[in-house]
Amino acid sequence: MATEATFPLDPEKVYFSMDELTLDTEEGSKTLKMGYWIAVDPIRIHKLIVKEKCLKVDEMEVLRPLESKLRKADPDYYKRFVGLKLVIDYPGYSTGIVASIPFENDPIGFYKWWRKGGHEDKVYLSLGRQIQLFQKVAMMDPKMILKKDLELLKR
Repeated sequence: MATEATFPLDPEKVYFSMDELTLDTEEGSKTLKMGYWIAVDPIRIHKLIVKEKCLKVDEMEVLRPLESKLRKADPDYYKRFVGLKLVIDYPGYSTGIVASIPFENDPIGFYKWWRKGGHEDKVYLSLGRQIQLFQKVAMMDPKMILKKDLELLKR
């Protein structure tokens, strides 16, 4: 009986969509082409690339399609990962704009849109980014900031 070939993760290799990779799953070791892995387990593949930094992939052939799959598979994970790089519909712009632009250039407007406008679900801000935003708003227009955000700054 022939044994199936395995393709363990090689941290030095740059993977393309047709390259095979063997990973442990709940059903045991599985070997799939990278293009198929990003379809069946995009979050795991993304974590191997971004968090664990042990998987290198071709940007055009693997990373771009993977990010598209992430957006559909787990929108919350995708928003947390992208953060202020997310393209948003923001007042005053006819097309989408990267969230970091109004965050940096118009903190009061961004605060109104994000916190007071009920768009907190559209852009994920880490605690550090929230504090950064609240500090800017509190300094520029102290009457604008909500009490709960001011309390966070006082901690």
